[in-house]
Amino acid sequence: MCHSGLPGAIAPVGEFDPAGFSTDVDELEMNRLRECELTHGRVGMLAAAGFLVQENFHPLFSGDGGPAIQQIPALPVPLWFGMTLAIGIAESIRIQKGFANPYDGEIAVQGEELGEPKTAFPREDTTFQRLRPGYVAGDLGFDPLGLKPTDPAEFREMQEKELSHGRLGMLAAAGFMAQEAATGQTWGAEDTIFDNLIFGGWLATPGAMGNMALNQI
Repeated sequence: MCHSGLPGAIAPVGEFDPAGFSTDVDELEMNRLRECELTHGRVGMLAAAGFLVQENFHPLFSGDGGPAIQQIPALPVPLWFGMTLAIGIAESIRIQKGFANPYDGEIAVQGEELGEPKTAFPREDTTFQRLRPGYVAGDLGFDPLGLKPTDPAEFREMQEKELSHGRLGMLAAAGFMAQEAATGQTWGAEDTIFDNLIFGGWLATPGAMGNMALNQI
């Protein structure tokens, strides 16, 4: 595996890449893969936090309860438009910040100076998605609280913390969605049912017992 030493190779698994995505790729492609991981990790953290919060605070939903995936299609059309526009703006800023422009000759110059790219998924049009050489994956310049350390060692530690939390967030969000799809219950309701099953009357409440009764019907 190439490009050892990147932030995120954390014990006990270290450089965990069983599918070999980072094998025989160049530095820009490795950074692109890291950019993808960071982007999805940040979305995963927001999604996991959203699952936790929306049980008791849901200004965008009717408050009728039930799995979030059932409530999302019920959102009004203007809100869908607003969310799509916001996502599009955020993605366009990210692309303009870190990716080389394929239409103004920037990628051609990269090819002349750096050679043909070595990517994880080689295709004829694979040069369309190439990061700029000086771009640090995930660094969009957004730091309103000034949390970015100036010391390189502290900055690396913060990068690894973000990666760890992002990976956990992706797994957590996937778990929430899988649980709601399989049980038809929100995570809060399912958690209460499980607690009652394990601890019996110690944690039983009228609301929890009502949920259990509904499941048995």
